[in-house]
Amino acid sequence: MKKCIVALMVIMAMPAAASIRHYAAKVENSQWQLSNQSRLQCTLSHTIPGYGDALFTSQASKELNLEFELAMQRLPKDYGVAAVYSIPPSWMPGAMQKEITDMSIRKQFNGDLPEQAAWTILSELEKGYWPTIYYQDWYNPYDKVAVGLNASNFVQHYYAFSQCVANLLPFSFEDIAYSVLTYEKNSDELTRQSKKKLNMIGEYLKEDQELELVLLDAYTDSYGGSWNNLQLSLRRAEKIKTHFTGMGVAEERIEVTGHGERRHIAPNTTEMSRAKNRRVVIRMDRL
Repeated sequence: MKKCIVALMVIMAMPAAASIRHYAAKVENSQWQLSNQSRLQCTLSHTIPGYGDALFTSQASKELNLEFELAMQRLPKDYGVAAVYSIPPSWMPGAMQKEITDMSIRKQFNGDLPEQAAWTILSELEKGYWPTIYYQDWYNPYDKVAVGLNASNFVQHYYAFSQCVANLLPFSFEDIAYSVLTYEKNSDELTRQSKKKLNMIGEYLKEDQELELVLLDAYTDSYGGSWNNLQLSLRRAEKIKTHFTGMGVAEERIEVTGHGERRHIAPNTTEMSRAKNRRVVIRMDRL
C-alpha cells in the first residue's frame, strides 16, 4: 500500500504531458446541479467532459447517509485501487494537497465511496479544492488517469443539496413496506400509535410514484359475531383506502380484503391478546 501511495504521489508531481490523461471540466464550463430532488432522495451531480458524472446521493432513512458514485462512460476492465486527493487549484499558491482515501476499482462497476469519504469530498469542494482521483488506466498500460471535480459553480448547488437532505423523510421504504396497524375495541378507530404509523405511510405514499400495489388485509378479534366482524374488517380497510386515495394514490393500486375474525395471530382469551387480532396489515410493492 505504501509503495502504491508513493507511486501515486510521484504521478501527481509529474507534468501533464508525462502520460497522464486529465479529465475535468473547465472553470467556465463547470456544471453542478441538483439532478434529483424529493423527500425520498437527493442527488448532486457534476459532469466530467469525456469521462462521465460524479454523483452524491442521500436517501430517506432513519439516519443521515451519503454515497459518492463515479459514473464512468467506460467501465473498468480489471480490478485495482485508485487514490483520492484534494488538490488546490492554481489560484491557491502555497496550499497543500491532502490525501482523502483509496477507492476500490471493480471490474464492470462504477467507482463509489462511503459516507465519510463522500462528505469529506463535499467539504473540500466547498473550500474551493478540486478532489481528484488517480489510477492506472486499465485500457492503456502506458497511461495514468486523473479525474478531477471542479469546485467552480459548486457552492450554490451544494447549499441547495444540503437543504434537500435536511428535508428527507426520516424513514425508508423498508421501514413501512410491511406495517401492522391496530384498533380500538369494536371500532374502526386506530390506536394512537397506529395513527402515527399511518401518517408516516401517507407521507411516503405522497412522494413515491413507483408504488405498484398497496395491499390492505383487515382482521378483527372473535367477539361480536362472525358476520359483523367481517363487515367491521371491511370498514377498517376501506377507511384506510379512502385515507390513501385522498393523498393522491390511484384507487386501482389499492387492493382491499376483509378477513373478519379469521387468521388470528394471538388467543382471544384476554383483552391484551385480542387487541393484537384487531389489525390491518399493509403491504406495499414497488415497480
